[in-house]
Amino acid sequence: MPLYRETGVVLRTHKLGEADRIVTLLTRGRGLLRAVAKGVRRTSSKFGARLEPFMVADLQCYEGRTLDTITQAETLGAYGPAISSDYDRYRAGNVIVETAERLAEGGPSPELYALLVGALRTLAAARIDPDLVRDGYLLRAFAIAGWTPGFDECVRCGAAGPHTYVVVQLGGVLCENCRTPGSPRLDPGSIALLRALLAGDWETAVASSERERGQAAGIAAAYAQWHLERGLRSFGARRD
Repeated sequence: MPLYRETGVVLRTHKLGEADRIVTLLTRGRGLLRAVAKGVRRTSSKFGARLEPFMVADLQCYEGRTLDTITQAETLGAYGPAISSDYDRYRAGNVIVETAERLAEGGPSPELYALLVGALRTLAAARIDPDLVRDGYLLRAFAIAGWTPGFDECVRCGAAGPHTYVVVQLGGVLCENCRTPGSPRLDPGSIALLRALLAGDWETAVASSERERGQAAGIAAAYAQWHLERGLRSFGARRD
């Protein structure tokens, strides 16, 4: 059976038998990969800790009929312990990896892979609010996937902004003439925050207020769930 090497981010794991795990990864070259890691649940395993969620690893695998098997794993980014040790980072990380898995169903994307690694690195560093990291990842990931939200010009008529009415289903902001009845209106600072998150402008994002962050988070969550066509489980997940 042919051997191959890959780099991948561990998204989640499932127990298999008494000592094995099925590991779901987003890889740079193959996209979504599900592979068996044999014996990793034994205390004597040499690489079990390298295949936990949020870890980035260099892998050696061999192809199988149904599932490939991981034979070696070397850590490239040990983000798991730092993310899992903090409740807010853990919740944000789960939203990020669940979104990555759903978007990866379309096939390999080096851009989505790089964005995921960067988001987990930033989350583990704990210098930026986890919710900002999560919302920035969501907006930028959907932009890479082809659904770039518009927070400058009116998405209907193209009128120059700034505009403060936002309709997720239409893809962004609307001007006074184009807004529909019941269109939610955000604070100008919240629109500026959404633009900053989409651009990766962390200096502007960190300077935002709690109210602006709350409004932006609602739009980011609604935008993600609209395009995924079903809710993200991790938005309501709690850790025992």
